[in-house]
Amino acid sequence: MAEIKDPENTILMELKDGTVTIELLPDVAPQHVERMKTLARSGAYDNVCFHRVIDGFMAQTGDVANGNMEKDFNLRAAGTGGSDMPNVPAEFSKVPHARGSIGAARSQNPDSANSQFFINFGANDFLNGQYTVYGQVIDGMEHVDKIARGEPPMNPDRIISMKVAADV
Repeated sequence: MAEIKDPENTILMELKDGTVTIELLPDVAPQHVERMKTLARSGAYDNVCFHRVIDGFMAQTGDVANGNMEKDFNLRAAGTGGSDMPNVPAEFSKVPHARGSIGAARSQNPDSANSQFFINFGANDFLNGQYTVYGQVIDGMEHVDKIARGEPPMNPDRIISMKVAADV
């Protein structure tokens, strides 16, 4: 297991195959990091499905409004919502969309990120400077690689739980 340097800025995401450890980048995208930690601490990400998973590209999740598989779940609506908090403005940087990087999902409006995020399966350099990068998988990427594919997947996988390491 990778060493956790900063538990307050590390996310532990439990998937069916094991734990994914995500190092957040508060110096790069402080507002996005704060939003993810706030939602993780409230339990909002628990049971949320991966609604858009494209082989060789990325796995998208985080629709806390419509993606919770334990609360009035409708797979067609998953991916259309966010949280009840305001959108987060873009925090673009020079950090590349490398394998295992965490990117903020959004609409065409760069300042429309909210709760949804994606994990890059590979280097997606064409996204650089267009989507906010605010974390990096430092352990457990093999579990991300096993997430069911589809747009949406027939039988979507979910985030079993998501916590800030400092709270565990």
